[in-house]
Amino acid sequence: MRIDLHAHSNASDGTDSPAELVAAAVAAGLDVVALTDHDTVAGHAEAAAAVRDLPEGSSLTLLPGAELSCRVEGISMHLLAYLFDPAEPAFAAERELVRTDRFRRGRAVVERCRELGAPISWEQVERIAGGGSVGRPHIASALVEAGVVATVSDAFTADWLANGGRADVPKHETDPAEAVRLVRAAGGVPVFAHPGAVKRGRTVSDQVIADLAAAGLGGLEVDHMDHDDQAKAHLRGLAAELGLFTTGASDYHGSRKTVGLGDHTTDPAVYEQLLAQATGMRPISALRSASKVS
Repeated sequence: MRIDLHAHSNASDGTDSPAELVAAAVAAGLDVVALTDHDTVAGHAEAAAAVRDLPEGSSLTLLPGAELSCRVEGISMHLLAYLFDPAEPAFAAERELVRTDRFRRGRAVVERCRELGAPISWEQVERIAGGGSVGRPHIASALVEAGVVATVSDAFTADWLANGGRADVPKHETDPAEAVRLVRAAGGVPVFAHPGAVKRGRTVSDQVIADLAAAGLGGLEVDHMDHDDQAKAHLRGLAAELGLFTTGASDYHGSRKTVGLGDHTTDPAVYEQLLAQATGMRPISALRSASKVS
């Protein structure tokens, strides 16, 4: 089995629609793909419909999820949540709070960029987002369009959009221990996304990860494009010490990043561990629609 547990659609900052993401997963030869848009489940229904409409004999399974914005000790981090009940009220309210503040922050970042001389506009960023939740990658794309930087990656530097950069504006981010609690209370399984991605900025300490493990964290995303071999080895050892499983995923964003679906994958045995912990929803296949676990 080929299992990719981290992918984005244009419901957040990817470039593929949810249906296009499903088609791309089939084309990439995946057996399982997780839709993990930032702080939203807006793409789940379209992706589920696309899976159900696949030709007879398709083996693709959709794992509904989300990627949550968190902050601890002044450091931003992301938490992947899988198979939670999207209607559970406490977790739904927190996701709505994050999305609302993401909008405020997006407008403020655009204004900062303009003050720094970048000829971009909020209307341009909204067009790039295509109706999805606006994030920094959309603003980065606007900077590319305006000729301010050459690539999206070039926008994520201290000069522009990096955490703590000249155009950065803080946003509401959930305490990760509280996020773990909310995910578990909604029947989901929490996994720390790219915990060793030092190129993105400061990363949390091993003690923070140990504290999250004690709070109910399920696993660490280890096989990821932003981890070198040394980081992977360290994280595998830490996960073993803490009793956490380890996943792999592409963190696919369509044409916004060079990584392709399935470039990094999760072991099938780990996937079964994840499923065994979930009580909120089941995966979705061509033969079955989403439903709460009874």
